[in-house]
Amino acid sequence: MYVPHFNALDDESEIRALVAAVGTADLVTVGADGFPVATLLPVLWEDGTLVMHLARANPQWRAVADGAPALAVVTGPDAYVSPAWYPSKDEHGRVVPTWNYSQVHLTAWLTAHHDPAWLLDAVTRLSNRHEEHRTDRWSVDDAPSPYVAKQLKAIVGLELAVERVEAKVKLSQNRSEADRAGVVAGLRAEGGAAGAAVARQMANEG
Repeated sequence: MYVPHFNALDDESEIRALVAAVGTADLVTVGADGFPVATLLPVLWEDGTLVMHLARANPQWRAVADGAPALAVVTGPDAYVSPAWYPSKDEHGRVVPTWNYSQVHLTAWLTAHHDPAWLLDAVTRLSNRHEEHRTDRWSVDDAPSPYVAKQLKAIVGLELAVERVEAKVKLSQNRSEADRAGVVAGLRAEGGAAGAAVARQMANEG
């Protein structure tokens, strides 16, 4: 991933927080025909390992041998940035559109898992992670055991040993404070959840 120095995110805790907040990743692998294949999957990042699972009916896992390289792409909020929002447009006109976004690329070595015990542990941890903020939490134990066992047969577990982490936060850091303020105001005025989320990031509002 191309990461200009002013867009680089190097703090591991912030990178992990971004991945946890998004909760999903596009898993990209290359099959025997040399073409890339991608599937959006829920993801859990613990220590140096990513845990995922996909449908057994999905042919992507069959085309990748254990130990093959894989790329997990985690994308945070993103939004179009209009040059009309820059005060500098009225000063000199030398402005163009762009796109603001946050993204993490995790390059890893992939291993597939079929053992029911491994799969049960993985889906339990994944669901617990995504239910933890809810007052009425659902857990795997809420479902009948025979039903859970049947569902586990329909998925393949994926474990990715992370080799490289690249993170980029593109939030108009190369613009003046006035231009950045203009982008925040423009995104908020335009409305939309994604634009509002980018505006909050730019304004350091979490």
